[in-house]
Amino acid sequence: MARPCRVAIVGGGIAGLAAAVRLRDLAPAGTEITVYEQSGRLGGKLRTGELAGGPVEFGAESFLMRDPAGGESAAVRLVHRLGLADRIVHSSVGQAALVVDGGLRPIPGGTLVGVPGDLEKVTAVARPAADADPDGGRPLLAPDADVPVGGLVRERFGDEVVDRLVDPMLGGVYAGRADDLSLVTTMPALARAARVEHTLVGAVRAAQAAAPRAAGAPVFGTLAGGLTTLVEAAARESGATVRRDVAVRELHRTATGWRLVVGPTRDPESVEVDGVVLAVPARPAARLLAGPAPEVAATVGGLDYASVALVTMALPEPELPELSGFLVPATEGLLIKASTFFTTKWGHLRRADGLALVRASVGRYGDETSLQLTDDDLVATVHRELSKVLGAPLPAPVAQHVQRWGGALPQYTPGHLGRVAAARAVLRAAHPALALAGAGYDGVGIPVCVRSGETAAEELITALGG
Repeated sequence: MARPCRVAIVGGGIAGLAAAVRLRDLAPAGTEITVYEQSGRLGGKLRTGELAGGPVEFGAESFLMRDPAGGESAAVRLVHRLGLADRIVHSSVGQAALVVDGGLRPIPGGTLVGVPGDLEKVTAVARPAADADPDGGRPLLAPDADVPVGGLVRERFGDEVVDRLVDPMLGGVYAGRADDLSLVTTMPALARAARVEHTLVGAVRAAQAAAPRAAGAPVFGTLAGGLTTLVEAAARESGATVRRDVAVRELHRTATGWRLVVGPTRDPESVEVDGVVLAVPARPAARLLAGPAPEVAATVGGLDYASVALVTMALPEPELPELSGFLVPATEGLLIKASTFFTTKWGHLRRADGLALVRASVGRYGDETSLQLTDDDLVATVHRELSKVLGAPLPAPVAQHVQRWGGALPQYTPGHLGRVAAARAVLRAAHPALALAGAGYDGVGIPVCVRSGETAAEELITALGG
């Protein structure tokens, strides 16, 4: 990119903002970057709010510190780039639990997203099949194959390991079911190892050995002051023009670049740019792609999403276990699927007045009728179920908040990454100055979304002659 140009980023979530920062770092001086955000708020699923006079996350609460190869994650690198490294804090309590037969049991160590690398360690939670994991004399996974996580683990370890360990772990991240989710997309390190190893235990151990973690090294981090500080710093450092409450309604190819139709339908505005990053969920992206790239639109528009609600309560001096929280298998029959004890997990959030912030997640893919409850009914149900799991009535909340995230979590079925790669190949060939970024394509989690946005920016710069 020898000359300044104009770039539009559609979507002001962390992927779009990371793309804007990367463009600012690599593009020539004078490049015009505009971020279009349909809502009035930047950050997507990163949203720091306030409850009972203290900060609390109403969306994502933390980021992984390391990438799959063992280096700093893309989120940590972005935090450093934005001058926020001194704000990184780590959890003070790392042990979490599972609800099993109505009570809490510690999540066993040595697992990879619930898949055990030592069957003896999980017997307090789930009983592996009697003939578990025989060596069949060939790799578990063919070179180009992808399978549902649940199917592979059930075949090797039996139903209890899936239902009591793997399913709640994946459900806590994706609000989906292990029997539906892609192994390659949700557990890429395990998929790579399974193409070589003959047993699932061997594949788990190989995947863990490929990305060793120093003893005591923190797994997760967050920012003192909340993750909205990351959003604000990225928007500021990018130097982009940010247009909130502005919808991008149409996308058209021109002789020299792209034309966006933005704003209200009764008073539309045309904007000419050289390149575009689409950093919105798959279905809005598909609508914009329907004209210039119908084949790609059909592919990305087929991705489904789960909706969830996050119920946060401020409880006066409750008796909570020394845990970061717990996960709930679907087989327990509870509305909540996970809970986090914020003021226990994060030492910097502990309060002198004894108030505890507790959050619960509600909503599983394919079973979202619970989300039709009113906010008050959701809070009452969560309070009742938490009391039941903890074995004692919790005090009534002095403050509460319900955050509903409609269509928030992508559901990656087997073959997802191959479909995305094929769609991107079509775009690169036909429309190289148009790139896709975000969780709908590359995976959930702040580091993955950051890297997705950065990669889209780099591809755009290359396409425009950089």
